[in-house]
Amino acid sequence: MWRPPAGQRVKHGPPDERSWPTADEAAQARLFAPLTLPSGLTLSSRAWVPAMVPWRASDEGEVTPAVIDWYRRFAEGRPAVVVVEATGIRDVASGPLLRAGHPRYLDGLKRLVDAVGAVSRGRTRLFIQLIDFLKIRRRPSPKRYFEEFLTLTTAHREALGMPLAPDAALRATLLDLPDEKLRHVLTHREYEALTMGARSRVTDLDDPEIAALPSVLPARFAEAAARCKAAGFDGVELHYAHAYTMASFLSALNTRGDGWGATLEGRLRLPLAVLDAVRAAVGADFTVGARMLCDDVVEGGTRPAEAATLALALARAGLDFLSLSTGGRFEDAAQPREGEAAYPYTGQSGYECMPGVVSDARGPYLRNIAKQAMIRAHLRAHGVATPVVAAGGIATFADAEGILARGEADLIGAARQSLADPDWWEKIRQGRARAVRRCLFSNYCEALDQRHKAVTCQQWDRLALDAPDVTLSFDRRRRLIAPRSW
Repeated sequence: MWRPPAGQRVKHGPPDERSWPTADEAAQARLFAPLTLPSGLTLSSRAWVPAMVPWRASDEGEVTPAVIDWYRRFAEGRPAVVVVEATGIRDVASGPLLRAGHPRYLDGLKRLVDAVGAVSRGRTRLFIQLIDFLKIRRRPSPKRYFEEFLTLTTAHREALGMPLAPDAALRATLLDLPDEKLRHVLTHREYEALTMGARSRVTDLDDPEIAALPSVLPARFAEAAARCKAAGFDGVELHYAHAYTMASFLSALNTRGDGWGATLEGRLRLPLAVLDAVRAAVGADFTVGARMLCDDVVEGGTRPAEAATLALALARAGLDFLSLSTGGRFEDAAQPREGEAAYPYTGQSGYECMPGVVSDARGPYLRNIAKQAMIRAHLRAHGVATPVVAAGGIATFADAEGILARGEADLIGAARQSLADPDWWEKIRQGRARAVRRCLFSNYCEALDQRHKAVTCQQWDRLALDAPDVTLSFDRRRRLIAPRSW
């Protein structure tokens, strides 16, 4: 992952907890006050576990016992909401990532809902995040790229001065060219496909599948949302963030000239159409929210002021909540190794999404809250009361309570801290916060995610591996479930 320049790096300690509350103080805290969403759903508190992909589904996208164990463990900490990982709306191969794109997934999703409900006894609401993503290929070896993937053109022949050479000779010549010459012979997208792996974009209107996305996706999202409602989920979160399809339509980088991009209205058109289709499929009393970016953090992308305008339009269209994030884009991703795919959290935008303990002087804690607060203030200034979920480096009661007290957000999202200690919300509620297992913000978990390995936490995944009833990874070297630490 990207890090600040060497001369600017600072290793930060854990954030100070200035005022661990007693149980009586916690009972009076804003963090543990209920909140009713516009859909009419009442949340027991302001504690929110955002979506994290743990890589525990089957290769066919089915719910497995490991998936159920993962979410049941978070529910034991009694947050108000747990958001299930990004779940594909199309029935396409995507590895061990959950899917909701076909009726055959319904039974597994029901089992997941039932298991979490049995643990939380209704205290924790279970939402599910719905995602669409475009094709991306692994970075090929140069030999494979030039022999299998590159479509030869007249421009290649002219650039090489080989107008009549056989294809095989042309490919062999390209394979032997040094990098600086390849940059002039290949187009930008061809060079990217060679050095990064080919990646589809929402602006690829010469691709019929990409051109047809606006006519396809609203129905796909709506069908998946209806399926999740039938499974018993309390709500859905539309994934309009990071490097994926819907965020790419919202982004200022969307230059589509077919009415579905280029202008602010054009960029909003598909996200609004998806929201309308989902709402029609699930009804007004079912919770529908969205995860979106407050800042793309890439050149030419959406910045906070414009993100506030997008957020206002989406909120006015009927969202029940807005969950805010930052960055995580493909445009500045690091070059992957051969045989691996580019990962959108490895550049500076990815760092801003999940800043680590090695940071600049600002540090990783509450790094993006000011941007998120600006968006909430913009909504309130226009008379829109849609609840806003803040997230990013929140790991103490004092920080969470401060955000709520200052009106910077309505709900507190904590992913990495909840992974380190799923019980941390309940420990604070009971006045036992000094027992909280603190996140180190080393991004150990993120490194596992990047390699599509089962995500765990360095704070607990090697503890007491020989203890009874411990679920281990396939190599039996890591815990898959956080131990209790009361």
